[in-house]
Amino acid sequence: MGFDFNHLIELIPDINQAFFETMYMIAISLVVAIVIGLPIGILLYVTDKGLFLENRWVKNTAGFVVNMVRSVPFIILLVALIPLTEFLVHTTIGPAAASVSLSVAAIPFFARIVESAFREIDKGVIEAAIAAGATPWMLIKDVLLLEARSGIVSGITLTLISLVGFSAMAGVVGGGGIGDLAIRFGYYRYDNTIMIATVVILIVIVQLIQIFGDLITKVVDKR
Repeated sequence: MGFDFNHLIELIPDINQAFFETMYMIAISLVVAIVIGLPIGILLYVTDKGLFLENRWVKNTAGFVVNMVRSVPFIILLVALIPLTEFLVHTTIGPAAASVSLSVAAIPFFARIVESAFREIDKGVIEAAIAAGATPWMLIKDVLLLEARSGIVSGITLTLISLVGFSAMAGVVGGGGIGDLAIRFGYYRYDNTIMIATVVILIVIVQLIQIFGDLITKVVDKR
């Protein structure tokens, strides 16, 4: 069956629901990734060798946990986290359940991006702040976060785009959203109309995220 515009009109309510489910999953996961991933990224950087809170044990432990989670393919992570998902949201299907796995996948991803953004900072700026008597909290708040803000915004953009792809995969296990719509209607029912529509929607979402992310990055980049 080819593309049928009239059939697409009939599916608009389902597409709208899937779109908002995807946005719901992504919003929750992004907030969790920033709230938890940002401090972890800071920890990974400031405890590194030669930095002002150098701690080899903390650095290696945090790095190991982050790498361990990142090494697990997302589709496997979805299944492995079913017990945790059921404990937290009392269900294993739907957008809320998928948000748990999405958040767990996004946290280490964003943490590494934050760490990389800090590594772009000129070490001389940090050394000058230390010489001026800045405390570790002041260094983090007034130097690291300020100097790396454009890199962090770019990281948020990249994380959002990754979450769009992950959220589509969540549909395979009943996570809801656009991916679920594509599987249920497009794949199982051999509906090319809905399959093409979902692909186009995902492309548009990613393009918009990238455009707005680049604009915000340019605004906050004062270099």
